Amino acid sequence: MSGELTENAIKGIIRQVGLECAARGQALPETLVAFMVKAVVLDPRNHFLMNQILTEKDMQDLIQLCVTRLLDTTNPSLSTIKMQVYFDMNYANRAELLREQQRVLEGKLAPVIRDITDSRPFLQEEMETVYQKIVSYVLLSCGLGSPTHTEAVREVTAALQSVFSKTEMTTFISLKKKEKEQQLKNFAALVTGIRLYNKECRKGGSCIEDLPAILNEAIPSATQAVDEGLNASHILAHKYTALLESMQEDPHRYMQLSSFKLKEALFNVRQYEAFLCILLSDAVTSAQEVERLTIQLEAAMMMLQNTVQDKVSVDSKEVFPLFVELSKLWSSFQDEMLLLSFLTNMTNNLEQFLEIQSQLFPEEMLTSLLEGMTVKSDEERIRETMGTRVNVSDFENQEWLFPESTDNFDQLLIQYHCFCAHAIGVKGLTLPGNPAIGILKHKQKYYAFSSREAAYIFAQDPDKFIQLNVEKAKEYPELIPLLELHHQFEYLIPHAQARNADKHLMKTTAKCDSGTQTDTHILPPTIVRSYEWNEWELRRKAIKLANLRRKLTHAMQTDLSHMKRENFTQVYLPKDVSTQTKRDNSSNVPKPQIFLRGLRGESSPAAHMVKVDLTRAVDET
Repeated sequence: MSGELTENAIKGIIRQVGLECAARGQALPETLVAFMVKAVVLDPRNHFLMNQILTEKDMQDLIQLCVTRLLDTTNPSLSTIKMQVYFDMNYANRAELLREQQRVLEGKLAPVIRDITDSRPFLQEEMETVYQKIVSYVLLSCGLGSPTHTEAVREVTAALQSVFSKTEMTTFISLKKKEKEQQLKNFAALVTGIRLYNKECRKGGSCIEDLPAILNEAIPSATQAVDEGLNASHILAHKYTALLESMQEDPHRYMQLSSFKLKEALFNVRQYEAFLCILLSDAVTSAQEVERLTIQLEAAMMMLQNTVQDKVSVDSKEVFPLFVELSKLWSSFQDEMLLLSFLTNMTNNLEQFLEIQSQLFPEEMLTSLLEGMTVKSDEERIRETMGTRVNVSDFENQEWLFPESTDNFDQLLIQYHCFCAHAIGVKGLTLPGNPAIGILKHKQKYYAFSSREAAYIFAQDPDKFIQLNVEKAKEYPELIPLLELHHQFEYLIPHAQARNADKHLMKTTAKCDSGTQTDTHILPPTIVRSYEWNEWELRRKAIKLANLRRKLTHAMQTDLSHMKRENFTQVYLPKDVSTQTKRDNSSNVPKPQIFLRGLRGESSPAAHMVKVDLTRAVDET
């Protein structure tokens, strides 16, 4: 039995691999299995081709290879791929996370809202039941207490009665469904603002935590944890890089370290660094947002206190908007708490994918291997090359970009996650690129380098080294997400990165000298020549027109000139006129009906005739 290695065939293989791993006690997500299957097919050392006809034996070999790699817990490459799949499936940016949280909250509140808006109470007890449901909705929507907490329910009920009394339930029930839903949202915002103000005045606030204080304490702690993880991963990456460089320079060292999976360990640490940088950026954004919200909350609370003060009654038009604003700010604090919890969980869960480092390379082993060697950090490597840069005149057909001559230089999307484009394919190392050396623009993409020599070598034949990097990624599939090789392996990258692939096409701002010229008067002139601003001039014209009404124009003809011009006379042609002088008329008279009897004679000698007149009278017709 044979079959072409199409998508359908790969799906069947993925299913078989998942079942094999589950039978051996490893239940793996389908995304991870699919990534591994396609990675094994891509690896040229396995001699599989995407359009190859596979026999049954080939399929079994492919399945066994995938199962072996998925169950090899001592391989850092597997940990890196698991980390990439986990991050792809679980990470969401601020907007996506808050949108999902809002969707979940609306789903939880939907039954409560439906129960309130669809109810048609008539009795007083039914009205009371609906009112209690509104209290529960307010508690659930604001997240400041539980419907089972007596003190919280009492505070919400008191606050709700101040803006919506039970006597107004009849009016509320008569509203349309959409209007009821909007009213419920308004009630929740107003009640939340009232409770927050009461808490500030120390007159309530049960079950309301001090979120600004909690966030101001928790965010620096979370940021510090991410920083510590970054520093540890930086140190490991620098040590692995030093060992790999020594292997390439000293054959003896190569024989000594070739059995260790240093490259896989380096890629694992670099990927961990990249994910922690994303989380650190989100944490910094949260810290800035909390600082801004804290200032706004204090200002809103001060304004509310100045408005209310010790007044017995306050106009609702003045105070209600302030309560709503207070509620919105508190909701933003709750969002930041959610984001902080998410970032903390992501940071903690990523640590499990770095545990293999301590198993394969204990601290004592690394110390002994690095004895007598100089370990350079990424910052030190960049500082060493700050004084060198590419000479543009050495390249005729290559375009080089530099910070002082390129707009948006810091926003350029440099290929390979800003690692040296030459070192990846040639040395298998992820050395930090230094943009100050010069960024090569090749086929609308940008490449950075770790040294001037690497830049010159790469620029001689960029396509060759780009292909070398692709081949290196086929051998180490974890490089595909790490180096952001979205376009070369679109069918293999995780779906989240595929969605963002179009963001990696940012172009530099083009510069050119240009000039423009406009006409003095683009539109035709609209000047009214007869316009007069002088009132006396207008009067003069009016008198002139009035005098013209009383004037007559006379003309005369002399005998000497009357034959020298054409004269015309206009007459009206005769028209046909008819007159009717006679009229036809008719009348209807009875038809005579006269009958004679005895005209044929009788047997008697004397003839006797009888005349019968049956004509109708005129007045009967």
